[in-house]
Parts: sequence; structure tokens; C-alpha cells
Amino acid sequence: MNDINRDLHDDAVVDREARPAWRTALATRRVLVIVAVLLAFALLAWLLTPKGTRAPTGRFAGNGPMPIVAAPAGSGDMPITLIGLGTVTPLATVTVQSQISGQIMHIYFKEGQTVKAGEPLILIDPRPYQVALEQAQGALERDKALLANARIDLNRYQTLWSQDSIAEQQLATQKALVVQDQGNVKTDQGQIDAAKLNLTYCHITSPVSGRIGLQQVNIGNYVTPAEPNGLVVVTQMQPITVVFTLPEDDIPPLMKQLHAGSTLPVTAYDRSNTHELATGTLQSLDSQIDTTTGTIRLKALFPNTDESLFPQQFVNVVLLLDTLHGATLIPQSAVQRGAPGTYVYIVNADQTVSVRTVKLGPGDASNVSISQGLKPGDRVVVDGADKLKDGAKVLVRQGTPGAASGTAQHQPPGQGGHGHRQHGQGAQGSQGSQGGG
Repeated sequence: MNDINRDLHDDAVVDREARPAWRTALATRRVLVIVAVLLAFALLAWLLTPKGTRAPTGRFAGNGPMPIVAAPAGSGDMPITLIGLGTVTPLATVTVQSQISGQIMHIYFKEGQTVKAGEPLILIDPRPYQVALEQAQGALERDKALLANARIDLNRYQTLWSQDSIAEQQLATQKALVVQDQGNVKTDQGQIDAAKLNLTYCHITSPVSGRIGLQQVNIGNYVTPAEPNGLVVVTQMQPITVVFTLPEDDIPPLMKQLHAGSTLPVTAYDRSNTHELATGTLQSLDSQIDTTTGTIRLKALFPNTDESLFPQQFVNVVLLLDTLHGATLIPQSAVQRGAPGTYVYIVNADQTVSVRTVKLGPGDASNVSISQGLKPGDRVVVDGADKLKDGAKVLVRQGTPGAASGTAQHQPPGQGGHGHRQHGQGAQGSQGSQGGG
């Protein structure tokens, strides 16, 4: 019995000695799996890392110069403009109506034709009104004869009454009869004038010079003075106006120019802001601000000799408020915005760049004026500024100067980075990715 127990005890000791080796192998496998997973995650993170964050290699690695395009600041004139949205509005739009009732006998115009004031448009049957005129003329002749006879009798009665041959009442009655016949004659004359006026109304003429619209009636139609759509619409085309709106903040500088007696030019562009349609002058502005929109309405007058402006057409309006002479001009792309505020990169003589804070003035789609911080001749970076910093070395490439000397040419609104208005604000340039320094 003791031998048996001893054997069992020895087997248990052997099992306990073999167990730690098994556990050690299992732990080693777990460690290897964890290490493999960590290495996989590290490899994935390395593969997903953007290439832009890697250390620069090649020609411009380390302290190599960055390629940029520079342009010199120029001197010229910068127009100060106000931009608004407008609608072409004719000075006169007349819906021609008939003032009498009758049948249309003839139509003298063609749809879309240009007519002058007083030109015949439509003829209404004049025969009924000619008959009425003849009747009124006959009645006038009759009443004139009665009046003449009454006056002869009155003269006779006056002689007899002076001889005390008739009563005074008979003389008074004759006087009243003469006055009555005079009234009848005047009434007949009025009937004649009315008949003649109706005959004139039979010949409908154009009240204004302009373009004929689509006709609403045809020959043979019976028309009345209460036609719902009228007979035809005549719209004056020359001259023509454009009604547009501007923000209320633009009123003070605008009124300053108007009080000085300045004639402000206005240019109308098409819906896409790409083609100039016509040029005119500011005529007037409204007497109050629209409180719902915070804008004021203005009206500009255009000769429209080529009829490039059409009634109810949507246009973009550019009002030239003033011109800044001798301004320092740089391209819009040179302007950066960041921690220093509004700044530009100046190219130094040693082929390095430095940050220069500037104050912007009025601008257009291509250039912006600098009121403080630059002078003509300073070279500014117009391309490649997104990777620069203060003191960086650069390699200047040949580029087209954006702001040479001369007068800045105004471009249609909406070209470049402009907002709704351009007065006193530089347009948005390229955004720098880094601040200076």
C-alpha cells in the first residue's frame, strides 16, 4: 500500500514540473501575437501618413530655396466703384385703349415695329360718328334759324312796348324765348364738337415713340373703352432707365459726390457679368431707405441708341464713385491674411523674403491699392507664398507683373474675389497658410 501511494505521489510531482513549460510556451505565443498586431498598426499608420508631412527631399530639402513668382508694386489710378443689381425700366409703357366703341377697320402697325409719337396705329369704323356729326350740324342750323326769328320778334315787341301797344309780360316772354334759343344753339354746337372728337378717336395714334408689342385684337373685332388687355402696348426704348439698389452704408459717400455737383458714370453689365451693355449717368435716388432690406433705390439714365438694354432685363450695375490717383497697386494674389493681419511677402535683395504688414485700400478684380506699408517698386510674392515664412530663401521665377504702372482697368463685377460692393475695401486675395515669422 505504501508503495502504491509513493508511485502516485511521484507522478503528481512529475506533472507539476511539466506544467510551467506549457504555460511558458503559451505566454510566448501571446506576446508574439501582440507584437505582430502592434507592428501592423505601426505600418498602417505610416502608410496613412500624408506625404506632405514627411521631411522634404530632393532639390528643396533642408534649407533649399523655394520657387516663387514675384511682381513689382506699381503706381496708377484705382477706380472706386459701387456695385448693385438692377432692372431695366422704360420711361413710358403705354397700354393703348380705345376711347370709343366700334369695329376695327384697319391696323397700320406690325408687331415689334418701332413707331414715333403720333403715328397711326388702328382705325375704328368712323361712319356711326360721322352720321352723329351730321345730325348735330342739322340741329344747329335749325336752332340758329329759330334764334334769328326770336330776335326779330323781340325787336318788334320792344317797339310796340315803347308805344304802349303790348303788355310788358309779352315782351318779357319774348326775351326769355331768345335766351332759350341761344342755349339750344350752344347745345347743338357741343354736340357737333363731341361728334368731331369721336371721329378723332376713330384714328388711334401712338402716344409715345417706342416699340410696338404683340397686338391684342384683329381687324373686324368690336372694341370698347373697357378692353381688359388694351389694344396694344407701346414701350419707350430711347432713352431708358435702370433702377438698382445699393446698401445704405454707401449713401454718405454717394451724397457727398452729388452735393459737389459730380456727374457719376454708370455701367450696365449682362446677367453673367461678362459683357458691357451700355453706359449712362446717375439720374436720381429715392427719398428713403427700404427698412426691410437696408438698401436704397437709384435710377440711372442710358441713351440706349443701340437698344442693348431691354425693358425688365436683369443687369449688374457698376457706379463709378471716384478715382484714387497715384495709388500704390499690387496684384490681388499677393495679399495674405493670417496672424499678422493683412500682409505681403517682400522679396529682398539677398533672395530672401520678409513679412510686411499692409493696409488695403480700394481694389478691383485684378489689383488692390495699398494705402500703407508699401511703395512703388517693392517686389511682392504673387505665387508660391503658401509655404513661405519670414526670412525664407527663395528662387524667383519669371512671371507676368500683375500691377504695372498706369491706370487700373475696371473689370465686370463678380470677376475675382469681390463682394457686392467695392468702396473702400480691398478684394479678397489668396489666403496664406502660414503666418509671418
